[in-house]
Amino acid sequence: MRTLFLNPPSFEGFDGGASSRWPATREIESYWYPVWLCYPAGMLPDSKVVDAPPHKISLPQTVEMAKDFELLVLFTSSLGFRVDLKIAEMMKDTNPKLKVAFVGPPVTIEPERALQNPAVDLIVRREFDYQIARYATGTPLEELPGVSFRKNGGITHNPDGGVIENLDELPWVTKTYKRDLDISRYNVPFLHHPYISLYTSRGCPAMCTFCLWPQTHSGHRWRLRSSDDVAAEVRYALGAFPEIKEVFFDDDTFNYRKARTLELCAKLKPLKFTWSCTSRVTTDYETLKAMKESGCRLLIVGYESGDPQILKNIKKGATVDMALRFTENCKKLGLTIHGDFIVGLPGETQATIRRTIDFAKRLDTETIQVSIAHALPGTELYDYGAQNGLINLTMADDAGHQLPNITYPGLDEAELVDAVERFYGEYYFRPRVIWRAVRKAILNSSERRRLAKEAREYLSLRSKRKRFVRDERKAAAGPNTAEATPWLD
Repeated sequence: MRTLFLNPPSFEGFDGGASSRWPATREIESYWYPVWLCYPAGMLPDSKVVDAPPHKISLPQTVEMAKDFELLVLFTSSLGFRVDLKIAEMMKDTNPKLKVAFVGPPVTIEPERALQNPAVDLIVRREFDYQIARYATGTPLEELPGVSFRKNGGITHNPDGGVIENLDELPWVTKTYKRDLDISRYNVPFLHHPYISLYTSRGCPAMCTFCLWPQTHSGHRWRLRSSDDVAAEVRYALGAFPEIKEVFFDDDTFNYRKARTLELCAKLKPLKFTWSCTSRVTTDYETLKAMKESGCRLLIVGYESGDPQILKNIKKGATVDMALRFTENCKKLGLTIHGDFIVGLPGETQATIRRTIDFAKRLDTETIQVSIAHALPGTELYDYGAQNGLINLTMADDAGHQLPNITYPGLDEAELVDAVERFYGEYYFRPRVIWRAVRKAILNSSERRRLAKEAREYLSLRSKRKRFVRDERKAAAGPNTAEATPWLD
């Protein structure tokens, strides 16, 4: 079957589909590569990957594509699931013979929910690479592990298969990028543009209670590509995309094991290119030094909180002292850090938020992202919230912007949204941070244009968030006091 792999159109600026770690519309528009879709697409020469959001492909244009394919593989997201179902219905109406497969975390957790819709023919739970490729080339559904489908008036759930152990057997996603994607469309504010991303491993042994991917999709078993295979793909990508300024290794945790990281760095160093990756604060100085010497520029680091008890509550496996020591080592080596923080984790209070803001300012990383804790179905955080009556099923507004869906006594939705704004304001409106941005703008014209665009986007969202906080507080004060204007028009 000629197969369309689709990350569907959704909310404006929404990056919640294939491979997005934090499904929501961003403060600053950014797009990650649909890595998961590109693996099975590489197994089917006549297939096509369509990543609608960054390529600005409209809903009517997407629906029209149904006429040209026999199988649709749609990567779902929790926040955009209603839209995902609607698109499947519209494409099936356009081509009634089209088979529709849903993949991704939401349907892994609740396959029956999707299969209640007659437009959806099958679900592949968790990893779906080989199942989709085999189905497209004629293997009956009954023979495919991890597949759910309707049969004889009911729903059949085939037993789970094992995870893919030999990752070197998978095709290189960068070859699929070359075939189907415009890499200039992918932008992440803290990465050099243009960039490409790929995986060197799958799964994550860490047990963070809020993290979506290991708990619903890739699993906790850490599986590695060989260092030779990774280096060979990077070498291919540097030749295929001479315009790229950075390679991002988008693993759940790139440098989890020291020996493997040192081995990989030794293979990457002769290629003389700039790269970035995810990192835990447990990484030691020797490993960071090897990374820097092999071309590493930036690390995305999940600090999450500056409160020791909250770190324990979310099973982070790291401490405040580790974070401080790690950050100091990175600065000694000249490694840039993009720090991720979350407000609204279990145990959060106004006092712990204050502690985390002060902690972030003490770390003083180059850039930060502050997110509201989102209890996504299938995670331990969601189970905790459900068991304690803390879950609000409304996860986003009508434009895809995050709303707090887990709140606590004494810390309501408006206070959490306000905390994000205070966090960003206190962090970025400091003289040293302003000077860093001004210096970039002065020295680099492309950075100047990008910083101006990002500033406009952020200030616009900041204004809308303030309106949301104001209206929520008016609503709490009594009936008919809130303005009718929604948070995002």
